[in-house]
Amino acid sequence: MLVLSRKKDESIMIGDQIEIKILSVDGDQIKLGIIAPKTVKVHRSEVFKAIQEQNKEALSTTSNLLEQFRNL
Repeated sequence: MLVLSRKKDESIMIGDQIEIKILSVDGDQIKLGIIAPKTVKVHRSEVFKAIQEQNKEALSTTSNLLEQFRNL
């Protein structure tokens, strides 16, 4: 893990197309701005995990349905 210190209005670059900018710092809360191509999906980690879980459930359901059809 890379750990960087940044102040308000400073940013970091990920590759040459993604910029993470510190918009504000208020106590223990930080507001980030993310500039990235539209082809790059950006999610909060809890949303990303929920999407991954839903995808796993959908795949499992699809596999179960296919097995049921094979047994007919």
